[in-house]
Amino acid sequence: MKLNLRLVKIALCVGVGFLLWWGVLTPEGLDPKAWQLFAIFIATVLAVVIEAMPIGAATLMGLTAAVATHTLSFKEAFSGYASDVTWLILAAFFISHGFIETGLGRRIAYFFVAAFGKSSIGLGFGLTLSELLLAPAIPSMTARTGAVVYPIAQALAYSFDSRVEIGTRKKLGAYLIAVSFQASVITSAMFMTAMAGNPLVGKLAHQAGVEITWGSWALYALVPGLCSLAIMPFVVYFLVPPELKRTPNAMAFAKEHLKDMGPMKTNELLMCMTFLGLLGLWVFGKLIGVDAVTTALLGLAFLLVTGVLKWQELLKISAAWETFVWFGALVAMADGLNQLQLTTWFGQNVAHFFEGTSWMVAAGGLLLVYFYSHYLFASSTAHIGALYLPFLLVLIKVGAPALESALVLGFASNLYMGLTHYGSGPAPILFGSGFLSLKEWWGIGAVMSVVNLLIWVVVGRLWWSFLAT
Repeated sequence: MKLNLRLVKIALCVGVGFLLWWGVLTPEGLDPKAWQLFAIFIATVLAVVIEAMPIGAATLMGLTAAVATHTLSFKEAFSGYASDVTWLILAAFFISHGFIETGLGRRIAYFFVAAFGKSSIGLGFGLTLSELLLAPAIPSMTARTGAVVYPIAQALAYSFDSRVEIGTRKKLGAYLIAVSFQASVITSAMFMTAMAGNPLVGKLAHQAGVEITWGSWALYALVPGLCSLAIMPFVVYFLVPPELKRTPNAMAFAKEHLKDMGPMKTNELLMCMTFLGLLGLWVFGKLIGVDAVTTALLGLAFLLVTGVLKWQELLKISAAWETFVWFGALVAMADGLNQLQLTTWFGQNVAHFFEGTSWMVAAGGLLLVYFYSHYLFASSTAHIGALYLPFLLVLIKVGAPALESALVLGFASNLYMGLTHYGSGPAPILFGSGFLSLKEWWGIGAVMSVVNLLIWVVVGRLWWSFLAT
């Protein structure tokens, strides 16, 4: 039955591709190859959205179709694997493995719980700060939240006898799970290396003539991101109030785990040194001619030379190689669509709908459409690949500030993941714990989406205006 369903999904994707290819005339003034690549691209994205195939397999099939139909040459189709951002994300995945394997990620999380764990809301802030510190170096939300923060949040809930099976999920667990998830969403929006799709945003923005560096992303996100993180635990506290208000034992719980871990081992110290070095070069590297991907590769090389990471272990990290495959494929197809002028054509035609309106009105409408259309996507990367560049080109066309528009859509490409229980990697893991009902999860997502949009648009706009002066 599963096999038949998969074949039906694949047939649907192929059928959509064929209908676009042959059933719709190429728009006037557009290169026929642009429309052919668009048909392949839509079929590929659809295969990812409806989970007809794993994302790596689907994108590789898309490249194969582009080459087989002579829509792209082999060199053009596989050019994405020579892209600097593709290697940046692969190196960052490997470096994040060091955080987990050395135990440094758990140590950081326990440290914040020990420092802030006197109350349930204090625990929320402890988990939030853990996410904030880990986010710049761990691009996999699933690894960061699902493998480091979530087990600690669950263990804390269990230590206070807050369990789903005995009907005490609201005692503490529901609050901690909701905070952990929303913190992962906000912190992902704050750093270019905090989510796998963010470097793709940078690459697509470059195609629109906008340069986004690691430092500019972090600087523009700093104030609205910190505001969101400061308010979020209180909003969640109001939406799913924990029955247990005071949690003094949590501090002892975290301190006991830190004691069990003992002093920092050599590999942990080396990992910590690497992390600090990476942050320094990501922020200031441009001043000495060291870009983001070179920084990541230098950090990876150091960890390999010192033995913190073993190459044979890295070969087994399927998520990293899977990301490398689909990322390179999407970059190549996006490059092809841009070079064949399809995205420019789309932007020019959509911009006509906003003629006579101010760019702020147009930007507001486009942002809302871009943001809430994520209800239709199970993958942020698929969403970015399908809509980011066309929407950015429209914003620029209607007169919106180019850098600000590119960054706002990039921030939104993370913040919208908080809407549903299927819109990001860690969402199914945390939702699967059972601490939150579907109604609660979607309700929190809807409210936080409004809160985040208001903060990032209003507070963010003030901050960005200050930076521009």
